[in-house]
Amino acid sequence: MPSAGILIIGNEILSGKVTDTNSPYLCRELRTLGVDVERILTIADEVDLIAQEVRTMSDAYDFVFTSGGIGPTHDDMTMESVAQAFGRKVTRSETIANRLERASGGAPNESALKMAMIPDDAQLVDAGDLWFPVVIVENVHVFPGIPELLRKKFESIRDRFHGVPVLLKSVFVRRRESEIAHLLNDLLHAFPELMLGSYPKIGEEAFHVLLTLESRDAGYLQDSLDALLAKLPEDAIHKVE
Repeated sequence: MPSAGILIIGNEILSGKVTDTNSPYLCRELRTLGVDVERILTIADEVDLIAQEVRTMSDAYDFVFTSGGIGPTHDDMTMESVAQAFGRKVTRSETIANRLERASGGAPNESALKMAMIPDDAQLVDAGDLWFPVVIVENVHVFPGIPELLRKKFESIRDRFHGVPVLLKSVFVRRRESEIAHLLNDLLHAFPELMLGSYPKIGEEAFHVLLTLESRDAGYLQDSLDALLAKLPEDAIHKVE
């Protein structure tokens, strides 16, 4: 299956001033598309560091998604870093500069024009109703850190990412994890390719453990679910989704 790495860029994330919601969003969306996210990394606003990690991820995964460091201020370094990662220069895109001028209703100042500086030969993808195109350099997709903008940009190009989607079944169990651990071990022995998750829920009155069963094979998933439900005491099952 296609693989992906996510690079979250920003001192504000590392300091705890801002909570990252972009990587969970990307993970969920990519999983539904059949793309396996294999790494998420959060790093500081440092050009050399960003360039190094961009290149490492680009070599390791089919798709790379960066979040943050796009804008007019001093700590917006992602475009410069991505260019450095691939040995490219940063030049002004007249296409983006013209868009900035139309959006502002006049000539943009130098700070605004910083957003028009992109790596040489970057691909600009226009889709949906975006006023600012998605910038792609090789297999690296450069996204802003603002969650609303990132989501709009991702939605506009999501049809570029294809794999076999992961199917999910959830079982809510009225037993402690320690009471059913042996049943889960038996299930994995019988279905070794099953992606099985067990998540205790503290403070939840209706159930104690959420079990997730995942597979790209619908028949295999249903067979494993049936086997699990047959092993669990009937009164232990709160619900199945």
